[in-house]
Amino acid sequence: MDEINANIPENFTDLPVHKHYNLTHYHQRFHWDCGLSCILMILSSASRKKFLTNFDEICKEEGFGHSTWTIDLCYILQKFNVEHLYLTKTIGVDPTYSQHSYYTKIIDKDEERITQKFKDAQSHGVAVEQRTVPFMEIIRHLAQRGPVIILTNASLLRCDVCKKDSFERMGCSFLNQIGKPRHYAGHYVVLCGFDRTKKKVFYMNPEVTDGHVCISSMDSMDKARTAFGTDEDIILIYNR
Repeated sequence: MDEINANIPENFTDLPVHKHYNLTHYHQRFHWDCGLSCILMILSSASRKKFLTNFDEICKEEGFGHSTWTIDLCYILQKFNVEHLYLTKTIGVDPTYSQHSYYTKIIDKDEERITQKFKDAQSHGVAVEQRTVPFMEIIRHLAQRGPVIILTNASLLRCDVCKKDSFERMGCSFLNQIGKPRHYAGHYVVLCGFDRTKKKVFYMNPEVTDGHVCISSMDSMDKARTAFGTDEDIILIYNR
């Protein structure tokens, strides 16, 4: 059973009982493009088609190769005129990550680019705030404004739907064969709604192959998105 998280009160009756945004699921094509796949779920059909048609060119222009950071996603959202706000506890690259196996291979390659993108964010119309937020602030945004892209430790993701079937077939390959979490694996998902009475959150996982909506307890999702390595990165999307 999930531990009770202090950020999620027993009663929050000022919110709707149920909220769900109908997003078009997009299955990631590579091991590195989960964040870009989340953007494709957010975009309008016309913008999505344009992004897919020019995918290689846009990736080359942004210079991220085969590793994307949250600031990269924000630049692409801005390119497609999607109103958003990026919240993070770290501006730039946390130097302690260089000692983490997950980041060892990419941090030397990416640090200069990421640092520069943060410096240039304001001039490019990308809004960044250095702060962390309780999970209920995310829920309130879902209730009132739009979906949310979050960075998680995929090893801690727990889906009520996926666990009822084969982990590998349903795309939950971040768990080992006996269901215990592996090492840190950064992975983006899109929060697309919630059930207030059940304290569940709905999300689209680009790793899932059949396009179903994943369901997690709010406590479990909060653990996954605040784990070491995530910088508690979230992108609030503002629907027009």
